[in-house]
Amino acid sequence: MDVSLVLSALAEPTRLAAIQIVWDGGEHCVCELMQRLEATQSRMSRHMGVLKAAGLVVDRRDAQWVRYRRNPNLPHELAAIVDAALVALDGGSKRAAA
Repeated sequence: MDVSLVLSALAEPTRLAAIQIVWDGGEHCVCELMQRLEATQSRMSRHMGVLKAAGLVVDRRDAQWVRYRRNPNLPHELAAIVDAALVALDGGSKRAAA
């Protein structure tokens, strides 16, 4: 896996927000991500494709929807990058609210 692909995938706000949702370990359909992130189906699918190409998520087709979840085989070193980005994201929100 390529660290630069991971960093590039996380650099876009919608993708970072999507990772924040799927990083809980559950499965999330595109419809849920669309609603929570206020994105169109085509935009959300494109962003999830980038996250999948970076190896951060895996998908599963379920009737007309695609469900995404955290890649269980993601190397620990790359998962640590995502974890750090999410900690920084949460820390930034808390500082902004203070």
